[in-house]
Amino acid sequence: MARYKSGNPVLSSGTFKGVERASGQGAAMSRQGTVNKVVLMLLTLLATASYLWLRFSQSLQYSDIAPLFYTGLIGGFGVALVIVFRKQYAPQLALVYAALEGLVLGGMSAFMEQRYPGIVSQALVLTFGTFAALLALYQSRVIKATENFKLMVLSATGGIAICYLLSLGLSFFGINLPMIHDNGLFGILFSLFVVGVAAMNLVLDFDFIEQGVAYGAPKYMEWYGAFGLMVTLVWLYVEMLRLLSKLRRR
Repeated sequence: MARYKSGNPVLSSGTFKGVERASGQGAAMSRQGTVNKVVLMLLTLLATASYLWLRFSQSLQYSDIAPLFYTGLIGGFGVALVIVFRKQYAPQLALVYAALEGLVLGGMSAFMEQRYPGIVSQALVLTFGTFAALLALYQSRVIKATENFKLMVLSATGGIAICYLLSLGLSFFGINLPMIHDNGLFGILFSLFVVGVAAMNLVLDFDFIEQGVAYGAPKYMEWYGAFGLMVTLVWLYVEMLRLLSKLRRR
């Protein structure tokens, strides 16, 4: 496990460092247990996202949902940091993270749907279609998470993170990076690249969960694995929305 690398910062090479193997029947991480927890997190996210979606739809005023949206944005980031640095708290905080992310995605989706009708359903189909396709390809071993593959995805993910941080910093000075925000050719190609990298992170997440089961990680790591997979799914969905919005503006 020492050589494992993931492009997802939540599921990285140091994730199992200091984690003792489970002892006793039923005490170890399992695939089915992780899948069950992913489903619970998705349902929780859907519930809070639906609430904010309906609230926005009633008034079509962003100010009505802004407090909850920013609570989800800031709170979700804070909870994610706690889980990353204190993995043993994942069982208590994973659903909290999902609920807070639901507020963010619900507000964002409702706003985008108002501007571009039908965009949310398209993004959802593309996101879960990509998830299902990559899961099938991974299980059939058409795609393998080799060391070179992991290094490539890790490098690409790091480069994207640097671009986004640079864009955020420049935005305070009124400067926007065209390839991130514009709907021109380079902007669309950049979004396609980011969507591709986010999708490849799913493969690494599947591999992480598989290796966690093989390692005999303790039961609470099911929640951590589910949390890491949710982080990637949220990122992929947001990037799908970004790409589709660029295409709509052309």
